[in-house]
Amino acid sequence: MITVFAGGTLHTSVGQTVSPTDARAVSSRPEDSLAAEVAWGEGGGYTATLILQETGEVRASHVYQSGGVYNVSIRVSNERRDAGTAVQNILVSGPALPTPTPTQPPLGLLWSYETGDSVHSSPAVAGGTVYVGSDDGHVYALDATTGELVWGYETDDWVYSSPTVADGTVYVGSDDSYVYALSASTGDLAWRYETEDWVDSSAAVMGGVVYVGSYDGYVYALNASTGGLAWSYETDDSVHSSPAVSGGLVYVGSDDFYVYALDATTGDLAWSYETDDWVRSSPVVSGGLVYVGSDDGYVYALDAATGDLAWSHETGGSVSSSPAVVGGIVYVGSDDGHVYGLDASTGNPVWDYGTDDSVYSSPTVAGGVLYVGSLDGHVYAITLP
Repeated sequence: MITVFAGGTLHTSVGQTVSPTDARAVSSRPEDSLAAEVAWGEGGGYTATLILQETGEVRASHVYQSGGVYNVSIRVSNERRDAGTAVQNILVSGPALPTPTPTQPPLGLLWSYETGDSVHSSPAVAGGTVYVGSDDGHVYALDATTGELVWGYETDDWVYSSPTVADGTVYVGSDDSYVYALSASTGDLAWRYETEDWVDSSAAVMGGVVYVGSYDGYVYALNASTGGLAWSYETDDSVHSSPAVSGGLVYVGSDDFYVYALDATTGDLAWSYETDDWVRSSPVVSGGLVYVGSDDGYVYALDAATGDLAWSHETGGSVSSSPAVVGGIVYVGSDDGHVYGLDASTGNPVWDYGTDDSVYSSPTVAGGVLYVGSLDGHVYAITLP
């Protein structure tokens, strides 16, 4: 059971940064890893925010644009999806802030599609169709132009996993413990494979094999056509990280603190490297090195063939963000609120950009611009040097 506490009515002014007071959570299982979300009472949904694991203190901040009484909901959950909620009232006084005059043409909403619950899954787009999972247990295929439903497939639990589309098939995991292979055009079930726990890891497909992790601690290699088990490799804790496949090896992190390199054909261990905390970041392979973050606060560069440490760089917080490597620079976010640019060969800092809260988001680089989200509620577009 999780109990969430919050303070009494809080008074603030329009335009001022405000944070919930005395917000904290207590779990009946002290070993639980907790996650926090806040809904600020403005009609939007929950957004993830920081919780200190040692004390259960929830940290969040917000700026209201207009006056009123807002019911702020603080929700804390654990890995088993147990949750508790508390509500704090925030009284905001003062006139509404003026709407800024746009300097560019306003963005227009092309379409939106409402699922039955929150959407943690990241969409995949292929052949004019958007594929995405939802906490309502469905995998959806939507027309990329109109947003109209092409098909939906119902699993028996949340779909946190992000779909992978290859050769006309959608591969995706579900918290009902199954890996699914669905026809990309019809949504018909080709096969499903049962693991022993949630599948939040996103699949990598290479050479007719689907590689995916599960909370049961295993990495699985499945025949992409039939779903038959080619091999499995057991780690010592949950596998939240999504595999990367390169040069005949499968690279993946585990909550047992290790980064693993496994033979893609046999599943035999090629090497492992121990960090000091969970590895939920998904590895990226470039130029003979494997780049990955750890909740111990470090970004690691490991020799792809041997696992030897090439370099490590310490940030000020856990690194669950997955790196992007472009132009000899490793871009990655940290729980310390910064986005880092590190020299891919040496790990030396090239630059960093500070946001106002944790950066769990994985950066994307296109056209000389880095795009990344932060728990401060902003999406950033940063011009690269």
